[in-house]
Amino acid sequence: MRSHHESSQQDTVSQLGTAPVGRLLLKLAVPTVVAQMVNLLYNLVDRIYIGRMPGVGRIALTGVGVCLPVITLITAFTMLIAQGGAPKAAIAMGEGNFDRAEQLLGNCFTCLLAAAVVLTAAFWIWGEPLLWAFGCSEDTIQYALPYLRIYVSGSIFVMIALGLNLFISTQGFTQFSMRSVLIGAICNIILDPIFIYALGMGVRGAALATVISQAVSGVWVLHFLTGTQTRLRLSRRWMKPERKVMLPVLALGISPFIMQSTEALLNISFNSSLQRYGGDPAVGAMTVASTIMQIVWIPTQGIGQGSQPIISYNYGAKNPQRVRQAFWCLLRVSLAVTMVFCLLVQLFPAFFIRIFNSDPELLDTAVWTLRLYTAGMGVFGIQMAVQQTFMAIGKAKASLFIACLRKVILLIPLIFVLPNFFENKVFAVFLAEPVSDLISVTVSAIVFFFVFRAEMAKMESEH
Repeated sequence: MRSHHESSQQDTVSQLGTAPVGRLLLKLAVPTVVAQMVNLLYNLVDRIYIGRMPGVGRIALTGVGVCLPVITLITAFTMLIAQGGAPKAAIAMGEGNFDRAEQLLGNCFTCLLAAAVVLTAAFWIWGEPLLWAFGCSEDTIQYALPYLRIYVSGSIFVMIALGLNLFISTQGFTQFSMRSVLIGAICNIILDPIFIYALGMGVRGAALATVISQAVSGVWVLHFLTGTQTRLRLSRRWMKPERKVMLPVLALGISPFIMQSTEALLNISFNSSLQRYGGDPAVGAMTVASTIMQIVWIPTQGIGQGSQPIISYNYGAKNPQRVRQAFWCLLRVSLAVTMVFCLLVQLFPAFFIRIFNSDPELLDTAVWTLRLYTAGMGVFGIQMAVQQTFMAIGKAKASLFIACLRKVILLIPLIFVLPNFFENKVFAVFLAEPVSDLISVTVSAIVFFFVFRAEMAKMESEH
């Protein structure tokens, strides 16, 4: 006889192949979106409190913004392992191979630990020269370097909390994955004002609050994955990394890794160019613009991650009809979200900027640059849906191409090329974003049409 926990686990997993797609996507996506939005609070709350520090808020905010590439790189290595492993675990569950799924979980856990140790050491050694390369000035380095060193000291907690949480949501337990993020975020919101203001620690306090909060979240995730409620259990049996397991994981994970790591390269390109053409006010405007863009991307990423278990499970179960249904549902919702956000930012840019800082000099630059920067954002929901679906069905090469297209092939070169054609150099740098968005969405949609149609036809012929 099945235990209550085993019955609950199997019912949750079986719903991925039987429940109505629209309702199931809503059930999985809402907690994931909430979790993603709450996860954004880790950096968002830091920036709000730091931006409002008396006398030094604008400069301190700019300094912390320069640290963003390092934070992004830590996330990138987490995604390399976890977003490569979680879809493959869901596909294995769809095939009925739960030992394989648990082996993927165990191998990825060990690799996350190893990557965290290496990254912590590397950023401690080379942190300061990296910050100068990222666009720090004499004024901002005094805030950027202390924040960076404390944050990277807790990278092991960040990677465990963020990476293993994907193995909870890929089983369909999105309520639990949401709670793991929510617990950490609440801790961060409580600790930030205590450390920053009450204890007078400034940016050091913001970084320390984030590290402690991520540690709490990581403990929750480990407790769940070693407990009785999970279907995939983290055990020592599967923790020794094997090449045959990890090489396909890394091949699939290279796409989100490139998306995240090139985000760091992108920040370096933007900040260095803007520091050259517009100084600290332009870099500060970029910090605000990139943060607001994150607010837009987070819901679409959450919706995509909510759809991933459905698409991956049914792809593994050879059910092309449900895979198609899940994709079209994902596309409609993602596009609606990006369109609505784009409209709000275009109509009320000053409202979003004042969340972080009301300095008149910052507002003068940030209002028009934010409108320009987000001009192509409305249609980007198409690319987000395409990218996530390729990841969910294990199409590493197609996903890799789309990941490289927007940032590496288009955006980064345009940041340096466009200023040669415009008198207003700051305008030209910000213009690179909407131009690359529109081109990459168009190309991605065309590539997806041919690859996805061929894959579904192949599945139907095999079925």
